[in-house]
Amino acid sequence: MTTRIYTRTGDAGQTGLFGGGRTSKASPRVEAYGEVDELNAVLGVALGAIADDEVRARVASLQPDLLVLGAHLATPPPAPQRRRPALPVLATGRIAEIERWIDAAEDAMPELRAFILPGGCPGGAALHLARTVCRRAERRVAALAAAEPVDDWILAYLNRLSDLLFDLARLENHHAGIQEVRWPPDEPGAR
Repeated sequence: MTTRIYTRTGDAGQTGLFGGGRTSKASPRVEAYGEVDELNAVLGVALGAIADDEVRARVASLQPDLLVLGAHLATPPPAPQRRRPALPVLATGRIAEIERWIDAAEDAMPELRAFILPGGCPGGAALHLARTVCRRAERRVAALAAAEPVDDWILAYLNRLSDLLFDLARLENHHAGIQEVRWPPDEPGAR
């Protein structure tokens, strides 16, 4: 027999949480892991547009991380007499690795001395969009953390990830030969 994706259990606006229990689909917890899920989907779209092999490999390696974050966010503290389920672990050195990627990207490009407008080639523009979705996910997780315990590394990871996505967008555009559009421009029509 085929397992169906629909269960009908969420028809009244409730959803099940990892480890048991149900909550409103509008709860801060669902908002937080929903934004992380959206970020993962946006990265999937970006992968289809990224031309640079190194940038593509780094972005592809981030998607499993986001599933780990989502699993942690979808798991509330255990209720009395209920054990917390086993959760996948994000390697503790991952944030340091992302910082090394940021440093390498910045070393490969001209120094940034102005604000730039998001856009560029398809891969660069998609990564700029992913950066903004990442910042929104970070805000939703911060809101959840203000109300309930959230592992500190989740917020640190998302904060560093948005920086990386900005630099990867710039790097993708740099490798494509796309000039960044500064804001405010030095002179009318400057690019």
